[in-house]
Amino acid sequence: MNKTVLITGASRGIGAACARLFAREGWDIAIGFHRSQARAEALARVLGNPGIRAVPIQADVSRPEEAVRLVHQAEEALGCLDALVCCAGIALPQQLLTDTTNAQWRQLMAADLDGVFYTIQAAIPGMVRRKAGAIVTVSSMWGVTGGSCEAPYSAAKAGVIGLTRALAKELGPSCIRVNCVAPGVIDTQMNAHLSQEDLAALAEDTPLGRVGTPEEAAQAIWFLASDRASFITGQVLEVDGGMVI
Repeated sequence: MNKTVLITGASRGIGAACARLFAREGWDIAIGFHRSQARAEALARVLGNPGIRAVPIQADVSRPEEAVRLVHQAEEALGCLDALVCCAGIALPQQLLTDTTNAQWRQLMAADLDGVFYTIQAAIPGMVRRKAGAIVTVSSMWGVTGGSCEAPYSAAKAGVIGLTRALAKELGPSCIRVNCVAPGVIDTQMNAHLSQEDLAALAEDTPLGRVGTPEEAAQAIWFLASDRASFITGQVLEVDGGMVI
């Protein structure tokens, strides 16, 4: 029987790369998405085959009732969840904290931190009943170090790291592992606003001399969700080309 995973934010970027990799590794996948229905359905068609179930499920995980529904629909479609991957998130334009509105702050916290909390909270009971499961959150290098003109994003992503480490201690006795991946500069739509000059400068600041790919982040996420990481919990794996050392 295939292992099962729910991936939020799976219609694009790192989430979509995760869906493709988990499918190649023989997992059944619930493709969580918010607005990109066409992308999610197209991905499900590509990944689904007689041996793999790929099910797109719409939800706004920043709303607790929708996060609960997402988890329940994933469990109904696939059975019990072996893993949960929390990729859903947004970013604000780079700006001073004093220029950040209350609405922007709440929007980012709701998507990047609250949504992780709500989704994990909904998935925990099923994993605890089975005394098995793996949860992988996605933070950022700015959650580790903080980023100038990225204060709200840095705060939310630091919160994800704190939540991950606390839950690793809380859920360890139930044999549930909780880990985090903190990507650096990755070539995704979230960074599409950056000019070629900006990307070149960021690549130059990276010891490996380039930006990363969604597939490279997905490899780290899959590893932490898989049995190959069976004795790893509470860790933050930085996939940043050496940007943060």
